[in-house]
Amino acid sequence: MDFALDQKSVQRLKLLRGLGKELFRPLGMEADKKGEPIPPDHPFFQQIVDMGLVSPLGPDPEKKKSEPSEKRSNRMAVLFAEEASYWDRGVAVTMPGPGLGGPPINKMGTPAQRERFMSVFKDKKPHWGAFAMTEPSAGSDVAGIKTLARRDGNSWVLNGAKTFISNAKRAEWVIVFATIDPKLGRAGHRAFVVEKDTPGFDVTRVERKMGLKAYESCSFVLEDCRIPADNLLGGEAYYEKKAGFKGAMSAFNASRALVAVMAIGVGRAAWDHARQFVRDNYDLGRPIPRYRRILERLATVKRGLDAGRALAWRGAWLLDIGEPNALEASMAKQFCPPAALAACSTAVEVLADAGVRNDELVEKLYRDVKAMDIVEGTQQIQRTIIARRLVGLPQET
Repeated sequence: MDFALDQKSVQRLKLLRGLGKELFRPLGMEADKKGEPIPPDHPFFQQIVDMGLVSPLGPDPEKKKSEPSEKRSNRMAVLFAEEASYWDRGVAVTMPGPGLGGPPINKMGTPAQRERFMSVFKDKKPHWGAFAMTEPSAGSDVAGIKTLARRDGNSWVLNGAKTFISNAKRAEWVIVFATIDPKLGRAGHRAFVVEKDTPGFDVTRVERKMGLKAYESCSFVLEDCRIPADNLLGGEAYYEKKAGFKGAMSAFNASRALVAVMAIGVGRAAWDHARQFVRDNYDLGRPIPRYRRILERLATVKRGLDAGRALAWRGAWLLDIGEPNALEASMAKQFCPPAALAACSTAVEVLADAGVRNDELVEKLYRDVKAMDIVEGTQQIQRTIIARRLVGLPQET
């Protein structure tokens, strides 16, 4: 794998670090104290757009990978995702851009659909996209979604409910996965683009979470939600191929390395805070009791974070060179959140009483990082995927 960065990427990374210190972390702490997401009209988002830091759209599948940026797009995405999450993962997720809705459109959409739905992000104003798979009765069991899609002339009619959908309330469009017949299982899956203000699409609430409060996690319902036939992602050819479930899994393979490395960013922030706390006390001539044991734990945590980053980078690198990455992406997603949780737990213990105060960074990081075990597939699901692929069994999820 090539870990080298070109000069443009180095400069963008420096810019992101400056913004992280000045804006990401303060905004994340403020949102956590208020217990509510950053509003979409906050001037921060316009500043991000003006600086050209909108979340990456992903490579255009129609374009040959002749430019360095195209050849390394996924590796660059994980690099910036970790750095943004280091300063605040909630703020990183609420950044303008297509979000997790980008990979399905890029991988499954027709050229006309990619132009139609992605062109809005070229505007000089903040815009968001969203991705809706999870349902109240179908989280990790992706094959068990119950949202129904019915063809009616030149339209599709959707009925169902989705939950914990990032940025759905402010999104220009949401990629909604539904089934034409639950009895067909995975073969019945289809993906649809539901645009903002479509009748029958109603965001019912923004969930109150234990952490990651800077971004919206929304629940919404679809009640006789009628959308144009052209909003079937991939068009009629896609419908005939019955590629819905495979398309969803392809999107997850692209995003799991990103989510995994976001966990590493959160864990690295906790590790740095704990390391600085130990160093400050040592410099003041008062080493913490159990000092040697603490150093050993910090070293162990650092090895885990570095190993997790390498796994995520490998998953991204395989995508960049056009190779399958499902196994590696699941390995990264399974390994990174526990490594990050260990870093946050260690930081809380090192800081002792200060570590559990709700005005301390590490207490917030501890609450933030737990969700990383769940999003983009739980630990149990990842272990199942890994085991079945290693043994060579058919995939069930």
